Amino acid sequence: MRKRIVLAIAAASGFIGLSPAAAQTPKIEDVCVQVAKHLLLADTLQTGVVQSFPELKPPGARLTYSTREGVEKKDMVDSIECEFQNTSAPFNLQRFCVSSTCYGPNERNDANKRRFEEVRALLQRDGM
Repeated sequence: MRKRIVLAIAAASGFIGLSPAAAQTPKIEDVCVQVAKHLLLADTLQTGVVQSFPELKPPGARLTYSTREGVEKKDMVDSIECEFQNTSAPFNLQRFCVSSTCYGPNERNDANKRRFEEVRALLQRDGM
């Protein structure tokens, strides 16, 4: 009987049916992973070393990654760095760099500026 009451309360409050990921608030490192996925057109991304700096101005994160499965963290050499305006949604992506190429609203290279705008639009669609 008690179990039924708990389940009824949980269902009424909307907790049933939510995955753990949906119930969690994304952090800046999660959003940086999403930036990489959008830029690389990848559904999945293997992450290696992840560092975040929410206390800095602007807040940011950086990580190593691989688009291939089975790569050990120590062998991941590709990296991305992201800068945001906020540490919670809407994060408002300010700039990101993949290896030595940077993307932002003030980039001189039109293609890099366009990629930035595309990624920022996709993040906004994601509610980030």
